[in-house]
Amino acid sequence: MADHDAEIYIADDDPAVRDALRMVLELEGYGVGAYPDGAALLHAVRARMPSCIILDVHMPGRSGIDVLNELGTKCPIPIFMISGQGDIPMAVEAIKRGAHDFIEKPFDAETVVGRIRDALDARARNGASHSTMGAFPGEENLTPREREVLERIALGASNKEAGRQLGISPRTIEVHRARIMEKLGAKNAADLVRIVYAERRA
Repeated sequence: MADHDAEIYIADDDPAVRDALRMVLELEGYGVGAYPDGAALLHAVRARMPSCIILDVHMPGRSGIDVLNELGTKCPIPIFMISGQGDIPMAVEAIKRGAHDFIEKPFDAETVVGRIRDALDARARNGASHSTMGAFPGEENLTPREREVLERIALGASNKEAGRQLGISPRTIEVHRARIMEKLGAKNAADLVRIVYAERRA
């Protein structure tokens, strides 16, 4: 069952998509704010930060990517990008810029609810736990989400396991993994573990 204090904001210029998402989320017990464009959503966020945001990649005026850039990589809540099949490269870029996950169109509304619930549950769990990683070279270059993914990888979790623990898809874990390896100069997972724990062994 949903956390009744949780509020979800949706920005999509397609009223059918907005209405469908609003209906299924409200049935789950979430508070919902639905907006036709990015500017309206940003105005609402400035007044009140929700628990989660769902952004369509393509909208008139400010696109989902524009809104994501304005919110920044340090935004403390999960942001989901909705994208059509042809928008996957853009969705991957969005993840690099701080999006929590992306959902491909056409999607089943119940699937979206499940992904949001997993994300909020994972956020609650992670907020109550402390990282087992100490300081390591290059950590300042990682986003908070990349640190969470790296911690799971360093503990030996598969992409599927890490995705389940963090409430995101294995595909999104792969994107983060590639980005982390690039930033830390690692060749493989074993190299990542060596980098993360080298200082501790020294």
